[in-house]
Amino acid sequence: MTIQEIYQEGVKKLEGAGIIDAALDAWYLLEYVTGISKAAYYGYPGREICGEDKERYFYYIEERRKRIPLQHLTGVQEFMGFPFLVNAHVLIPRQDTEVLVETAMKRIGPGMRILDMCTGSGCILLSLLKLCKAGQVTGTGADISGEALDVARENAVRLGISAEFVQGDLFEHIASGTQFDLIVSNPPYIPTGVIDSLQEEVRLYDPRIALDGKEDGLFFYRRITEESTSYLKRNGWLLLEIGCEQAGAVCRLMEAAGYDNIMVKKDLAGLDRVVMGMYNGE
Repeated sequence: MTIQEIYQEGVKKLEGAGIIDAALDAWYLLEYVTGISKAAYYGYPGREICGEDKERYFYYIEERRKRIPLQHLTGVQEFMGFPFLVNAHVLIPRQDTEVLVETAMKRIGPGMRILDMCTGSGCILLSLLKLCKAGQVTGTGADISGEALDVARENAVRLGISAEFVQGDLFEHIASGTQFDLIVSNPPYIPTGVIDSLQEEVRLYDPRIALDGKEDGLFFYRRITEESTSYLKRNGWLLLEIGCEQAGAVCRLMEAAGYDNIMVKKDLAGLDRVVMGMYNGE
Protein backbone atom coordinates (compact mmCIF):
# COMPACT_ATOMS: atom_id res chain seq x y z
CA MET A 1 0.00 0.00 0.00
CA THR A 2 1.07 3.57 -0.61
CA ILE A 3 1.26 6.15 2.13
CA GLN A 4 -1.83 7.85 0.70
CA GLU A 5 -3.81 4.60 0.68
CA ILE A 6 -2.80 3.80 4.23
CA TYR A 7 -3.75 7.26 5.44
CA GLN A 8 -7.12 7.18 3.67
CA GLU A 9 -7.87 3.76 5.16
CA GLY A 10 -6.92 5.05 8.60
CA VAL A 11 -9.31 7.99 8.25
CA LYS A 12 -12.09 5.68 7.11
CA LYS A 13 -11.63 3.37 10.09
CA LEU A 14 -11.64 6.23 12.59
CA GLU A 15 -14.66 7.87 10.99
CA GLY A 16 -16.46 4.52 11.20
CA ALA A 17 -15.77 4.46 14.93
CA GLY A 18 -17.21 7.96 15.37
CA ILE A 19 -13.89 9.66 16.16
CA ILE A 20 -14.57 13.40 15.84
CA ASP A 21 -11.19 14.46 14.46
CA ALA A 22 -10.66 11.31 12.40
CA ALA A 23 -8.58 12.89 9.64
CA LEU A 24 -6.35 14.75 12.07
CA ASP A 25 -5.83 11.79 14.37
CA ALA A 26 -5.12 9.47 11.44
CA TRP A 27 -2.49 11.91 10.24
CA TYR A 28 -0.81 12.30 13.63
CA LEU A 29 -0.58 8.53 13.98
CA LEU A 30 0.88 8.21 10.48
CA GLU A 31 3.46 10.87 11.27
CA TYR A 32 4.21 9.19 14.61
CA VAL A 33 4.78 5.77 13.04
CA THR A 34 6.62 6.75 9.86
CA GLY A 35 8.20 10.11 10.70
CA ILE A 36 6.97 11.39 7.35
CA SER A 37 6.23 15.13 7.24
CA LYS A 38 3.24 16.64 5.46
CA ALA A 39 5.57 18.11 2.86
CA ALA A 40 6.98 14.66 2.13
CA TYR A 41 3.50 13.17 2.05
CA TYR A 42 2.13 15.65 -0.45
CA GLY A 43 5.34 15.57 -2.46
CA TYR A 44 5.23 11.80 -2.94
CA PRO A 45 1.86 10.29 -1.90
CA GLY A 46 2.58 7.19 -3.98
CA ARG A 47 5.48 6.14 -1.78
CA GLU A 48 5.07 2.59 -0.57
CA ILE A 49 5.13 1.78 3.15
CA CYS A 50 7.02 -1.23 4.47
CA GLY A 51 5.07 -4.03 6.13
CA GLU A 52 6.27 -3.25 9.65
CA ASP A 53 5.21 0.40 9.51
CA LYS A 54 1.89 -0.60 7.97
CA GLU A 55 1.21 -3.07 10.78
CA ARG A 56 2.18 -0.57 13.47
CA TYR A 57 0.01 2.12 11.91
CA PHE A 58 -3.11 -0.01 11.79
CA TYR A 59 -2.39 -1.27 15.31
CA TYR A 60 -2.52 2.32 16.58
CA ILE A 61 -5.59 3.04 14.46
CA GLU A 62 -7.37 0.13 16.14
CA GLU A 63 -6.29 1.37 19.57
CA ARG A 64 -7.66 4.83 18.74
CA ARG A 65 -10.91 3.21 17.61
CA LYS A 66 -11.24 1.95 21.19
CA ARG A 67 -11.27 5.63 22.29
CA ILE A 68 -7.81 5.47 23.78
CA PRO A 69 -6.68 9.12 23.57
CA LEU A 70 -4.27 9.95 20.79
CA GLN A 71 -1.86 11.40 23.36
CA HIS A 72 -1.75 8.12 25.28
CA LEU A 73 -0.71 6.39 22.06
CA THR A 74 1.98 8.88 21.09
CA GLY A 75 2.93 9.74 24.69
CA VAL A 76 3.14 13.47 23.96
CA GLN A 77 0.91 16.55 23.97
CA GLU A 78 2.04 19.99 22.87
CA PHE A 79 1.22 22.80 25.29
CA MET A 80 2.33 26.44 24.96
CA GLY A 81 4.58 25.28 22.13
CA PHE A 82 6.43 22.71 24.26
CA PRO A 83 6.19 18.89 24.08
CA PHE A 84 4.95 17.34 27.31
CA LEU A 85 5.15 13.68 28.23
CA VAL A 86 1.69 12.38 29.18
CA ASN A 87 0.28 9.04 30.27
CA ALA A 88 -2.65 7.56 32.16
CA HIS A 89 -1.50 9.17 35.43
CA VAL A 90 -1.99 12.79 34.32
CA LEU A 91 -4.67 14.94 32.77
CA ILE A 92 -3.90 15.59 29.10
CA PRO A 93 -3.09 19.32 28.77
CA ARG A 94 -5.84 21.25 26.97
CA GLN A 95 -5.61 24.42 24.94
CA ASP A 96 -8.08 26.11 27.32
CA THR A 97 -5.45 25.89 30.06
CA GLU A 98 -3.09 28.04 28.00
CA VAL A 99 -5.30 30.99 29.01
CA LEU A 100 -4.22 30.40 32.61
CA VAL A 101 -0.55 30.43 31.64
CA GLU A 102 -0.90 33.52 29.44
CA THR A 103 -2.75 35.38 32.20
CA ALA A 104 -0.17 34.39 34.83
CA MET A 105 2.70 35.53 32.61
CA LYS A 106 1.36 39.09 32.77
CA ARG A 107 1.81 39.09 36.56
CA ILE A 108 5.24 37.53 36.83
CA GLY A 109 8.28 39.63 37.56
CA PRO A 110 11.96 39.01 38.38
CA GLY A 111 12.60 37.15 41.62
CA MET A 112 9.08 35.85 42.01
CA ARG A 113 8.22 32.48 43.46
CA ILE A 114 5.38 30.43 41.91
CA LEU A 115 3.31 27.56 43.29
CA ASP A 116 1.36 25.33 40.92
CA MET A 117 -1.24 23.43 42.91
CA CYS A 118 -2.51 20.13 41.38
CA THR A 119 0.39 20.29 38.94
CA GLY A 120 -0.24 16.97 37.16
CA SER A 121 2.10 16.77 34.16
CA GLY A 122 3.66 20.05 35.27
CA CYS A 123 2.57 21.75 32.06
CA ILE A 124 1.45 24.99 33.75
CA LEU A 125 4.43 25.46 36.05
CA LEU A 126 7.06 24.33 33.56
CA SER A 127 5.62 26.48 30.77
CA LEU A 128 5.77 29.54 33.05
CA LEU A 129 9.37 28.79 34.02
CA LYS A 130 10.34 28.06 30.43
CA LEU A 131 8.78 31.27 29.13
CA CYS A 132 10.55 33.40 31.73
CA LYS A 133 14.20 34.33 31.35
CA ALA A 134 16.56 31.73 32.76
CA GLY A 135 16.68 32.02 36.55
CA GLN A 136 14.17 34.89 36.64
CA VAL A 137 11.62 33.03 38.76
CA THR A 138 11.48 29.84 40.81
CA GLY A 139 8.63 27.39 41.08
CA THR A 140 7.10 24.52 43.04
CA GLY A 141 4.56 22.02 41.80
CA ALA A 142 2.35 20.11 44.24
CA ASP A 143 0.14 17.10 43.62
CA ILE A 144 -1.40 14.28 45.64
CA SER A 145 -0.36 11.72 43.02
CA GLY A 146 3.18 10.39 43.16
CA GLU A 147 2.76 8.94 39.67
CA ALA A 148 1.77 12.34 38.31
CA LEU A 149 4.80 13.94 39.95
CA ASP A 150 7.04 11.36 38.28
CA VAL A 151 5.69 12.60 34.95
CA ALA A 152 6.20 16.24 35.96
CA ARG A 153 9.80 15.58 37.00
CA GLU A 154 10.51 13.84 33.70
CA ASN A 155 9.02 16.78 31.82
CA ALA A 156 11.25 19.15 33.77
CA VAL A 157 14.30 17.11 32.77
CA ARG A 158 13.22 16.99 29.12
CA LEU A 159 12.68 20.74 29.02
CA GLY A 160 15.86 21.52 30.92
CA ILE A 161 14.03 23.25 33.77
CA SER A 162 14.82 23.29 37.47
CA ALA A 163 11.70 23.03 39.65
CA GLU A 164 10.71 21.63 43.03
CA PHE A 165 7.92 19.06 43.32
CA VAL A 166 6.04 18.16 46.50
CA GLN A 167 3.59 15.33 47.07
CA GLY A 168 0.65 15.96 49.34
CA ASP A 169 -3.04 16.76 49.69
CA LEU A 170 -3.05 20.35 48.40
CA PHE A 171 -0.95 22.44 50.84
CA GLU A 172 -0.33 19.49 53.20
CA HIS A 173 3.43 19.34 52.63
CA ILE A 174 4.12 22.92 51.62
CA ALA A 175 6.39 24.06 54.43
CA SER A 176 4.72 26.33 56.96
CA GLY A 177 5.82 29.92 56.50
CA THR A 178 6.66 29.48 52.81
CA GLN A 179 5.45 32.50 50.87
CA PHE A 180 4.70 32.70 47.16
CA ASP A 181 4.10 35.67 44.89
CA LEU A 182 1.77 33.72 42.62
CA ILE A 183 -0.32 30.58 43.04
CA VAL A 184 -1.86 28.96 39.98
CA SER A 185 -4.09 25.90 39.79
CA ASN A 186 -6.22 23.85 37.44
CA PRO A 187 -7.91 21.72 40.11
CA PRO A 188 -10.47 18.96 39.60
CA TYR A 189 -13.75 20.78 38.93
CA ILE A 190 -16.18 18.39 37.25
CA PRO A 191 -19.17 17.57 39.52
CA THR A 192 -19.10 13.86 40.38
CA GLY A 193 -22.49 13.22 38.82
CA VAL A 194 -21.41 14.69 35.48
CA ILE A 195 -18.27 12.61 34.94
CA ASP A 196 -20.08 9.57 33.52
CA SER A 197 -21.61 11.78 30.81
CA LEU A 198 -18.25 12.98 29.49
CA GLN A 199 -16.80 11.64 26.25
CA GLU A 200 -15.16 8.24 26.56
CA GLU A 201 -11.63 9.54 26.04
CA VAL A 202 -12.05 11.65 29.18
CA ARG A 203 -14.15 9.53 31.54
CA LEU A 204 -12.34 6.28 30.75
CA TYR A 205 -8.76 7.41 30.37
CA ASP A 206 -8.13 10.69 32.21
CA PRO A 207 -7.37 9.97 35.88
CA ARG A 208 -10.62 10.41 37.82
CA ILE A 209 -8.73 12.06 40.65
CA ALA A 210 -7.85 14.88 38.24
CA LEU A 211 -11.48 15.35 37.18
CA ASP A 212 -13.67 14.86 40.25
CA GLY A 213 -14.56 18.13 41.95
CA LYS A 214 -16.98 16.35 44.30
CA GLU A 215 -20.73 16.96 44.47
CA ASP A 216 -20.91 20.51 43.10
CA GLY A 217 -17.48 20.76 41.47
CA LEU A 218 -16.37 23.42 43.93
CA PHE A 219 -14.73 21.30 46.63
CA PHE A 220 -11.14 22.12 45.68
CA TYR A 221 -11.86 25.78 44.99
CA ARG A 222 -13.14 26.12 48.55
CA ARG A 223 -10.05 24.53 50.02
CA ILE A 224 -7.56 26.32 47.79
CA THR A 225 -9.01 29.79 48.32
CA GLU A 226 -9.18 29.28 52.09
CA GLU A 227 -5.75 27.68 52.51
CA SER A 228 -3.86 29.75 49.94
CA THR A 229 -3.92 32.89 52.06
CA SER A 230 -1.40 31.32 54.44
CA TYR A 231 1.07 30.92 51.57
CA LEU A 232 0.68 34.13 49.59
CA LYS A 233 2.64 37.31 50.12
CA ARG A 234 0.65 40.48 50.59
CA ASN A 235 -0.65 41.55 47.17
CA GLY A 236 0.17 38.10 45.78
CA TRP A 237 -2.11 36.63 43.12
CA LEU A 238 -4.20 33.47 43.00
CA LEU A 239 -5.23 32.31 39.52
CA LEU A 240 -7.64 29.41 39.03
CA GLU A 241 -8.84 27.68 35.90
CA ILE A 242 -12.59 27.08 36.12
CA GLY A 243 -15.43 25.37 34.37
CA CYS A 244 -17.29 27.84 32.17
CA GLU A 245 -20.28 28.07 34.56
CA GLN A 246 -18.30 28.42 37.80
CA ALA A 247 -17.04 32.01 37.62
CA GLY A 248 -19.64 33.53 39.92
CA ALA A 249 -19.24 30.91 42.62
CA VAL A 250 -15.43 31.02 42.56
CA CYS A 251 -15.40 34.82 42.64
CA ARG A 252 -17.55 34.73 45.78
CA LEU A 253 -15.18 32.22 47.38
CA MET A 254 -12.22 34.49 46.66
CA GLU A 255 -13.99 37.52 48.03
CA ALA A 256 -14.88 35.67 51.25
CA ALA A 257 -11.24 34.59 51.65
CA GLY A 258 -9.96 38.18 51.50
CA TYR A 259 -9.07 38.65 47.84
CA ASP A 260 -9.40 41.99 46.02
CA ASN A 261 -9.24 42.97 42.35
CA ILE A 262 -11.09 39.80 41.41
CA MET A 263 -11.37 39.35 37.66
CA VAL A 264 -12.56 36.74 35.16
CA LYS A 265 -10.72 35.95 31.92
CA LYS A 266 -12.40 34.30 28.95
CA ASP A 267 -10.97 31.71 26.58
CA LEU A 268 -10.87 31.91 22.77
CA ALA A 269 -14.43 30.60 22.59
CA GLY A 270 -15.63 33.48 24.78
CA LEU A 271 -16.29 31.25 27.78
CA ASP A 272 -15.24 32.10 31.35
CA ARG A 273 -11.98 30.23 31.93
CA VAL A 274 -9.84 31.87 34.65
CA VAL A 275 -10.71 33.61 37.91
CA MET A 276 -7.96 35.60 39.57
CA GLY A 277 -7.63 37.78 42.63
CA MET A 278 -5.06 39.65 44.69
CA TYR A 279 -4.69 38.78 48.36
CA ASN A 280 -4.78 41.91 50.48
CA GLY A 281 -2.99 40.30 53.44
CA GLU A 282 -5.76 40.94 55.96
